[in-house]
Amino acid sequence: MTTDLSAPNVSQSPGSTTTAGKGKRPRPPFGVSTVSLLAVLIALFSLMPLGYVIFMTAATGWDTAVELIVRPRVGELLLNTIMLMVLTVPLCLILGVGGAWLVERTKLRGNRWWAVALAAPLAIPAFVNSYAWVSAVPSLQGIWSGVLIATLSYFPLVYIPAAATLGRLDPAIEQSAASLGLGPWAAFFRVVLPQLRIAMTGGALLVALHLLAEYGAFAMIRFDTFTTAIMVQFQSTFNGAAGNMLASVLVFLCLLLLLAEVKSRGTARYARIGSGAQAKAIRVHLRGYQAPAQLALLTLTTLAFGLPVWFVLRWLVAGGTEVWAADEFMPALLQTLLYGAVGAAVTTIVAFPMAYLAVRHPSWFSKMLELSNYVTSSLPGIVVGLAFVTVSIRAVPGIYQTAGVLVAAYVLLFLPRALVNIRSGLAQAPKELDEAAQSLGKAPLVSFFRVTLRLTAPAAAGGAALVFLAIVNELTATLLLSPNGTRTLATEFWSKSSEIDYSGAAPYALLMIVLSAPMTYLLFQQSKKVAGQ
Repeated sequence: MTTDLSAPNVSQSPGSTTTAGKGKRPRPPFGVSTVSLLAVLIALFSLMPLGYVIFMTAATGWDTAVELIVRPRVGELLLNTIMLMVLTVPLCLILGVGGAWLVERTKLRGNRWWAVALAAPLAIPAFVNSYAWVSAVPSLQGIWSGVLIATLSYFPLVYIPAAATLGRLDPAIEQSAASLGLGPWAAFFRVVLPQLRIAMTGGALLVALHLLAEYGAFAMIRFDTFTTAIMVQFQSTFNGAAGNMLASVLVFLCLLLLLAEVKSRGTARYARIGSGAQAKAIRVHLRGYQAPAQLALLTLTTLAFGLPVWFVLRWLVAGGTEVWAADEFMPALLQTLLYGAVGAAVTTIVAFPMAYLAVRHPSWFSKMLELSNYVTSSLPGIVVGLAFVTVSIRAVPGIYQTAGVLVAAYVLLFLPRALVNIRSGLAQAPKELDEAAQSLGKAPLVSFFRVTLRLTAPAAAGGAALVFLAIVNELTATLLLSPNGTRTLATEFWSKSSEIDYSGAAPYALLMIVLSAPMTYLLFQQSKKVAGQ
């Protein structure tokens, strides 16, 4: 452990009001040891799903594990999953980077409008997208249908970071390349594209993790992946060894993706160093390509956003006023809002100790604690759900299928969304203000609430909003862990659409889109803010 956590001033009583001298860090509201202990407990809790997979693999036994993993069915699922990623991720990269380049680097007419329109498909959950496409083409099934729906649902995950990075690239490098004789296309591939590596690898990782975790979208078109197979196995044998071994393969694939993303980042520097302000990028004239570019973007946004919204509205009209029976959708809406609000509040509170250590007492120890949360959040919801099912049944049977277990699963799945925002807010809250408050006689707890917490509140509220809206669209863990009688928008939509009652499912789809829209806009605005736009 570094000296940050063992400095003499941090061992004093938290209740004392000694003056904080120059150069000393403000004392945390509950003492460093208490904050560290809370962070360690949260990290251990975060690692529970990973521990579950290791434990279940060991408990199954080597011979049985090999027998369950090395079989034709697993090979088929592995081939489906790999083919899905091999086909979908490059398409998302092409659409995301291409759209970002048109919006940020060309004289595209209506570029501000297109900038928002290309991010809009993120507001539609993938399983709602699948529902709309099945409504349009009932015969959809198999891998190519999966590639179509996944590409249209997830390409904004590449577009948003790529657009933000393109917006802040230094154009002087491109101008130097042009002065050396490189044409526009050569300059793009040899100068611009390498500088998008971080955005592209990060976006590709997010797309790949979503492909591993998605259940509803692929189940609707009868395309088998590890997640759909695990859910079927769980529903048929209730936590059987075969399902657990499939989960272990899924976790192995997730960890491989994380390692590949870290490796592909490289060690190159991308920050600009030098005097003066950065010039604005020179936008390229599209000339004769203006109309084809407009048509391409119109086609893409129509397929990714217009078609799902059209079919949701069409099923609403077909269902008439009967589908809006308040006694049916109001309980689902209220329970969704309640779970979303409670889950967001608990997640935000749990994220505070980790964020406080990372910002005010940075060290390898705090980084390791923080990393544990990111590893767990990258695991598919079905693995987290299975971990809670097994642990609650074996350790504390009384808590299985209770609201507390469901909220705890939400916390693990979405903790990084709150953590990133709170860490950003804490970094912008000067510690000198805390020191000044303590030097004026305020206790650490009082100065924390009256100074630090007030300055961090906007960022914490943004993180809570992201968690809230993620919970609104969560399906897999909710199906596994929700108490009997629980009705959320996602589970009711899934129940109705599984019964081919598409009109009955439409109100739930519309409400999820309406509630997701603010999250999409917030993510888009945050990416622009980071880019200094």
